[in-house]
Amino acid sequence: MKRGKLRVLLGAAPGVGKTFQMLREGARLAQEGHDVVIAVVETHGRAATAQQAEALAQIPGRRWAHRGVELDEMDVDAVIARHPDVALIDELAHTNAPGSRNEKRWQDVEEVLAAGIDVITTVNVQHIASLGDVVEQITGVAQRETVPDTVVRGADQVEVVDLAPQSLRDRLSAGLVYPAERVDAALSNYFRLGNLTALRELALLWLADEVDSALNDYRSANGIRGTWQTRERVVVALTGGPEGETLLRRGARIAARSAGGELLAVHVSSAEGLRRATPGALAQQRALVESLGGTYHQLVGDDVPRALVDFARSVNASQLVIGVSRRSRWTAAVTGPGIGATVIRLSGDIDVHIVSHAAAGGRMRLPSVQRGALSVKRRILGFVIALTVGPLLSALLFTFRSDESITSDVLAFQLLVVVVALVGGIWPALFAAVLSGLTLDFLFVAPTFTVSIAHPLHALALGLYVVIAILVSYIVDQAARRTRRAERAAAESELLATVAGSVLRGESAVPALITRTREAFGLAGVRLVAADGEVIATDGEPVRGGDFTTLPVGEAVLELHGPDPDASARRLLDVIVAQLAAALEHTDLSAAAREVDALAATDQVRTALLSAVSHDLRRPLAAAVAAIGGLRAAGAHMSPADRRELLETAEESLATLSALVTDLLDVSRVEAGVLAVALAPVDAAGSVLAALDELGLGPDRVELALDPALPALAADPVLLQRVIVNVLANAARHSPPDARVRVATSSLGERAEIRIVDRGVGVPADRRDDMFAPFQRLGDTDNTVGLGLGLALSRGFTEGMGGTLTAEDTPGGGLTMVVSLPLWPADAAPEGRMGS
Repeated sequence: MKRGKLRVLLGAAPGVGKTFQMLREGARLAQEGHDVVIAVVETHGRAATAQQAEALAQIPGRRWAHRGVELDEMDVDAVIARHPDVALIDELAHTNAPGSRNEKRWQDVEEVLAAGIDVITTVNVQHIASLGDVVEQITGVAQRETVPDTVVRGADQVEVVDLAPQSLRDRLSAGLVYPAERVDAALSNYFRLGNLTALRELALLWLADEVDSALNDYRSANGIRGTWQTRERVVVALTGGPEGETLLRRGARIAARSAGGELLAVHVSSAEGLRRATPGALAQQRALVESLGGTYHQLVGDDVPRALVDFARSVNASQLVIGVSRRSRWTAAVTGPGIGATVIRLSGDIDVHIVSHAAAGGRMRLPSVQRGALSVKRRILGFVIALTVGPLLSALLFTFRSDESITSDVLAFQLLVVVVALVGGIWPALFAAVLSGLTLDFLFVAPTFTVSIAHPLHALALGLYVVIAILVSYIVDQAARRTRRAERAAAESELLATVAGSVLRGESAVPALITRTREAFGLAGVRLVAADGEVIATDGEPVRGGDFTTLPVGEAVLELHGPDPDASARRLLDVIVAQLAAALEHTDLSAAAREVDALAATDQVRTALLSAVSHDLRRPLAAAVAAIGGLRAAGAHMSPADRRELLETAEESLATLSALVTDLLDVSRVEAGVLAVALAPVDAAGSVLAALDELGLGPDRVELALDPALPALAADPVLLQRVIVNVLANAARHSPPDARVRVATSSLGERAEIRIVDRGVGVPADRRDDMFAPFQRLGDTDNTVGLGLGLALSRGFTEGMGGTLTAEDTPGGGLTMVVSLPLWPADAAPEGRMGS
């Protein structure tokens, strides 16, 4: 019997619309004439989903009794007996009731498919077995119901039912996903915006990988060798050399430019080409690849360029990153084109990036003009040409010589001298001129085979020949010298322009200048050391115990580890030193400006403090003084009721004054970082109830949703109660009279949360940081509520206990304050008081 086809609707989270989409697709197929039945559907009380299901035939489920509870499960036998064209089976990851024929619903689906029935089913990404640990890291919730990857990957068709995270939260807030009593808990835990965004990305990437695998299978089956650049895949070739880190970071940046980009590093083991790999360096580079989110691959191949390109094609790569060759020009001239040129020739439609690196020489290295106009290699090459081509030319001319050929013989040797001068400069050319002159006299000028000259004109001709050779070689040498000077001048100009630009970049100028200095002068290392010995900036590896040159930069010292700079280099170094001094001054001025800003902020707080002291402290103090003065003035003539009233006024005023002074002292401790904290296991529910008692708030003002299974928090019980009192008092004050404040507790991973939700006007997102500053009331003109220190103290107390206090929007309007604290470790003992 032909096996049925499996179609999976994949969702990032509950509520995105998988079941609704499955039912709508079933209705579409039914309208086209297919026999479609609902084998099992979970509506979760959603009216739109239930209404959609009414339009389709449904096979009744089988009821199972488990611990006194009736459970409905799919009747597999009834579905197979009915044998429809398409069966709609919801929740592929579902665990069947104990006693069922199969433990999992996906096993039931396998039986239905084996009977030749097509199946449309649904599953969330968190239920895919291989993603369970990733989902737990994101949401803090372990998944007990999972589906093997092979089941989902084996489907004939997988579709993602996608919904933007904020749209899903809006649906949740509107009660379209869960009942109203579960909305707040869901929004604050599993359905956080960050969680939903990560789960959505996980679902899309999983499907992208599946599509990519299907694409590779198609290309293999059809013999397609060309790359189809459906996604950015960057292959980085590693040699094990010092340039590996540079290449990997460049490749990672290229891959990161597009969503879903992949980084693959490959090392080809061979006796030639990419060779001399250092195992330690390769191990470090492999670790770097993994930290960048890439994969490492090891290949063995004699033809390194072809192995690289074949690997890139096998993974359908779009980019190939290799380092610039470390070979010299002479080596390249002798051994032919290197790996880079061969890779480019073989790459075809794969883009090849050849990246420069420090091992290939500093990109800002200044050409030297002190070692002669031409390099030593060119001079040696000139001598080699004179010694090899000269004898060959002599043999050739001597074989075909005649009485009339003397002129052409002289010109041929003259050409040799010019060629040697062009290649090697004056000294090889002078050597070639003398050698060729002696050869002409010995082989071509009568009497032959002697160095004597019979005719004076021949001696004059030979002398002129040598002079011309010397002049030509001198001109070539001078031209080469001027070329080198021009190259150095251009390099100096580029260096100076870079230096000037670096200063304009502010704080990054000093490290940039140090790096340019090391590159420009080919130094092993450069350090800028402050007067107290602190290293301000460094680049390269300073020589330990070796000699180095020092230059003063204001009160600091610039250390140059490497060859002593020449006069021309000194001139440039003077410019760099001046720019370094300017950069250091800019840094000092920036630091001073920040200190001034801090002082201004402190002054603003001090002004607010003085204002608070002059008003908020004066009011209860004046009331207490007036009450006590009234008692003293009246003496025995005051009635008991009046005396009691004045005493109560004095007591209330002094208590208010004491609370205000306590707040001022606490905020000073928080600002100074000397808050005393004693962590201990604390019951969150107990702290909440104690805060309610302190504030005198009852069920008419506060709704509680406390998790009875919440483990103990790691907190200071006194400080935690003060945090809850402050935040809860604010929430009660700003909530409308007919709207209760909601207090909920929950756990997420290794942390617990206390959420205090009000239905007031809320606080704009751009003002939320301001409300945690001391002496801030955000427009609250009621001066009877204190100094505006409550939230500042609450955040300071919470952070002192290792937690956070953040503000979020309340769905439907209002503000939600979230106190997040770590859970108390099971094996930990309470701590003593400590400074925070």
